[in-house]
Amino acid sequence: MTRNATTDSDAPRVVVAGEMLIDFLPDRQGPLESVASFTKRPGGAPANVAVALSQLDETPAFATRVGDDPFGDFLVETLSEAGLDTELVERDPEAKTSLAFVALGEEADRGFSFYRDRTADTRMQPGSVPDATLASADWVHVGGVTLADEPSRTATFDLMRRGQDAGATVSFDPNARPELWDEFDFEASVAEAFELADVVKATPEDLEALDYEGDPETMARRIRSDGPHTVFLTLGSKGSLVSASEESPWVTEETVVSHEGYDVEPVDTTGAGDAFTAGVVAALVEGQSLAETLSFANAVAAVTTTATGAMTALPDRESVRQFRES
Repeated sequence: MTRNATTDSDAPRVVVAGEMLIDFLPDRQGPLESVASFTKRPGGAPANVAVALSQLDETPAFATRVGDDPFGDFLVETLSEAGLDTELVERDPEAKTSLAFVALGEEADRGFSFYRDRTADTRMQPGSVPDATLASADWVHVGGVTLADEPSRTATFDLMRRGQDAGATVSFDPNARPELWDEFDFEASVAEAFELADVVKATPEDLEALDYEGDPETMARRIRSDGPHTVFLTLGSKGSLVSASEESPWVTEETVVSHEGYDVEPVDTTGAGDAFTAGVVAALVEGQSLAETLSFANAVAAVTTTATGAMTALPDRESVRQFRES
């Protein structure tokens, strides 16, 4: 996928939109009630994707909304230090920045306890991404968390439609968080997002929340039947796969490609899925094949699990290259 020659060659090729929040990482494994102290880290799935893309030399335009509070100051500073323009970061004077307390399991898997009641990222506004930004973009990526509350729900669907109208590839990550859904139905909301998406990245846990059954290929094919032409599934220690229809611009016929992943000693899996998504987007916008895209994205995710935190563990291209060579 390449930029239209009539657009600004210096404009970002990728637009990412969604929540940005504070992750509080525990000082030990185990349930939250056993944790004595936490370390503050920037987080939020779309924000992780945006920073990961910047690390991979594909700096996007990132639209989000944070509180006009010290946590919001910290997040804006984090984005600036990562090389992102903060022009599309809205500051909300009437709402706080979202917080998430992370619990780590024995296998470095994690659980979350969210403090996100009417916080700033639930109040993203439609039209906050300018038409000119979309006109220059090849890719628009959003996640499912912002579909749980208004007006961020309307803003997310609006951006997906406008991205399609502008000719960009639109990708979506359901990012199932059942505890965040109250006003709207998760399954129906994701179904609507699937209809608007060209590419979906999901996990078996996401699909279980959607009552999908079957092996990964079957579940990916079912997602494709709902609208997307290309579906990436991350499968934990089993690697990942991509299922693409003949309508996908990266194949000429229906195709399934798998990658077994990489062996690492994980420290913290927080943000690994978002790192994978960034690897997919970075590879595809530069014209890589689906097989190379899977290999690259798996490597980005694997390196991310070897350090704590989400954004703080994201690798650059040189780190990924060295990892793959080793």
